[in-house]
Amino acid sequence: SDTSLSITFFFFLMIRRPPRSTLSSSSAASDVYKRQVSTQSTGKALVTMVCIRRATLEDLAQMQHCNLCCLPENYQMKYYLYHILSWPQLLFVAEDYNNKIVGYVLSKMEEDAEVPHGHVTSLAVLRSHRKLGLATKLMRAAQQSMVEAFGGKHCSLHVRKSNMGAIHLYTQTLGYATKDIAKEYYADKEDAYEMELDFDLQKKTLEEAKAAAEAEAEAEEPEGAAKGDAMVYAEEDEVAGKAQAEDL
Repeated sequence: SDTSLSITFFFFLMIRRPPRSTLSSSSAASDVYKRQVSTQSTGKALVTMVCIRRATLEDLAQMQHCNLCCLPENYQMKYYLYHILSWPQLLFVAEDYNNKIVGYVLSKMEEDAEVPHGHVTSLAVLRSHRKLGLATKLMRAAQQSMVEAFGGKHCSLHVRKSNMGAIHLYTQTLGYATKDIAKEYYADKEDAYEMELDFDLQKKTLEEAKAAAEAEAEAEEPEGAAKGDAMVYAEEDEVAGKAQAEDL
């Protein structure tokens, strides 16, 4: 009958229907999708896909956008142009695999200073790419260029007293020292810490730490060698003892 024919055709369709590719299903397509999402959501994948390089004129619009997303201190485009035209060696960006600027450092050399030194005007990293060490890499790239390109002796910056994350980065990770407090430095009247990093002192500290580590490694080596010699001698004594026993 027509009814039995319809039922048979319906079951045929159900048997031939392919499995759905959803996030909760176990099909091969969905498993691949889940692995891709999991990989893209981890910090390790993002680290390998972000590069630190010098900024170009084409990057300025994205740098400004990054600044607007991250900081209350914002600048007009002419301020970015002033920096990149005057000190092109001192602007760096963090660029992801989609050619998107996810962080930047805007720095300069202080003009008419008796001792040549740099100043970090602005540093920002998008929230999606924080805790990956990008801010540290951007800062060190700028600091190195201050020394290599301009013979800078130190670097200065200002940071809000309430910005504990930035303060930890500057003091604990990068080695900056607090020199003074600038009262009502920001537009909202918040105070700022004036910080400074002495490049010569930092270099000396790193060299001393390296020398101390090498000395400690050398001091441990003779002790290990003595133990090794003692083991060799013990083995030789054991062999000699066996030989004597065989002679007897």
